Amino acid sequence: MQFTGTGRYVAPPDLAVAVNAAVTLERPLLVKGEPGTGKTELARQVAESLSLPIIEWHVKSTTKAQQGLYEYDAVSRLRDSQLGDARVHDVANYIRRGKLWQAFTAPGKVVLLIDEIDKADIEFPNDLLQELDRMEFHVYETGETIRAAHRPVVIITSNNEKELPDAFLRRCFFHYIRFPDADTLRAIVDVHYPGLKRGLLDQAMTQFFELRDTPGLKKKPSTSELLDWLKLILAEDLAPEDLRRDPHTMLPKLHGALLKNKQDVALFEKLAFMARRQR
Repeated sequence: MQFTGTGRYVAPPDLAVAVNAAVTLERPLLVKGEPGTGKTELARQVAESLSLPIIEWHVKSTTKAQQGLYEYDAVSRLRDSQLGDARVHDVANYIRRGKLWQAFTAPGKVVLLIDEIDKADIEFPNDLLQELDRMEFHVYETGETIRAAHRPVVIITSNNEKELPDAFLRRCFFHYIRFPDADTLRAIVDVHYPGLKRGLLDQAMTQFFELRDTPGLKKKPSTSELLDWLKLILAEDLAPEDLRRDPHTMLPKLHGALLKNKQDVALFEKLAFMARRQR
């Protein structure tokens, strides 16, 4: 089982090495990187490449680690007892299986994605230490222990919004997805838009990297935003010369696909104003 990328996902050699190392070590792969660099999509493409099902757990600020194991619905059981429902005699009827339970009891090996783990409370990673390490957990309400029949390939993503505990990091294989260089970015674009004219792509790439490299940007445009911008460019049937920046604002056409906050738009407007004053 070796991951090398797929026809729809360009995996740089260092990323492929990280995935395969985590699979070999049977440790979770912790992937960090800028938003929009393909961390979540990586898990899906690993599953496709290895011909494995994928179970996705998208973490929110309110998510608790226990939800990944199971939840006991005591309220439903109380209501059913008041109604005289016979189901109340079996507590298992009120146990909701979480994503880890589903992965542990799957009929074969699966890819388990724990997406954006840094969104949750700081205790969230610590609360999963033993379960991810031993691949088992105890269900107190039924007295059973759930063990992984087939150790899943665990991929955990983080946008680096907060530091993760050292004890958690020690149990993971870590990889940081660097922003792709120009050649890799062209290869990614070719996967999504194989018929894109070279002149149009050259001009778009030039504008994109100039925009991205502007000092003071609060949020640099990412790979996914470049792909969105190119989709709009093709939909509007723009020519390479149409992509040149407006001298009054220093912004390219359809810049809303690339810049996502008022401060960054204002930055370019300020740069354009300063350039006009220096003439």
